[in-house]
Amino acid sequence: MKWQGRRGSRNIEDRRRSGGARAAGGVGGVGLIIILVVGYFLGIDVTPLLQQGALEPQRSGPVELTEADRQAGQFVSVTLADTEEVWTDIFARQLGRDYTPVTLVLFKGVTQSPCGGASGATGPFYCPADKKAYLDTEFFTTLSRRLGAKGDFAAAYVMAHEVAHHVQNELGILGQANTLRRQVSQSESNAISVRIELQADCLSGLWAREAQARFGSLEPGDVEEAMNAARQIGDDTLQRNAGRVPQPHTFSHGTSAQRQRWFARGYESGDITACDTFGASRL
Repeated sequence: MKWQGRRGSRNIEDRRRSGGARAAGGVGGVGLIIILVVGYFLGIDVTPLLQQGALEPQRSGPVELTEADRQAGQFVSVTLADTEEVWTDIFARQLGRDYTPVTLVLFKGVTQSPCGGASGATGPFYCPADKKAYLDTEFFTTLSRRLGAKGDFAAAYVMAHEVAHHVQNELGILGQANTLRRQVSQSESNAISVRIELQADCLSGLWAREAQARFGSLEPGDVEEAMNAARQIGDDTLQRNAGRVPQPHTFSHGTSAQRQRWFARGYESGDITACDTFGASRL
């Protein structure tokens, strides 16, 4: 992915120097609460990893940013700026309306949001309450080393997915869907969640197409990196890798095949209306 030397976003709230947490073994009460609260809004379900013995955050003082931290911050800033330009254009051209960009919160270890505690162990997420996305850039290491989704465009796909939840929120889709989720059974709520997440994957694919057209930022193999990431974070793959038999009624984000299919649909169509997962008879 070609991103160096391009404009960065101003819509970043960097909390990484303000202190937070370092990792310690095991998941205790705090870790479980974070999973339960943040999981409702999570863009990537890494709960199976936590069940294998992931990291519980513990408080520490202010932290120093490493060179890797600074590089990650620059990458995130440029990628976020790309989403701002792309979605501003798509909203104006395809929907005839204005787009209000999302604010991205960068943190190290743990931080707080109106949706509950945020931890690098649980992955990035979008909080509709404050219209902010939360990201510990160390999750990119988890994505690459533990989930098998390598490459900078795999990381960009994760970011684009969270921004897509903001797009859904701006369009009123996310609020309506989450309201309905609170009124139905758990299995029905999960099914609605799958449609929310697959739509975000489709919107991510649409962003990737437009980013290439606008900036020429994709390199050979980038789409394959995103498709591989979609495969590695499918509910069935995560459950299988955690030593469990996949249980479709518990899926909240979609299977690997579904996530790949909807990303590809957005990428190939270039049309936001093609991402109507709620009207689709087949996911």
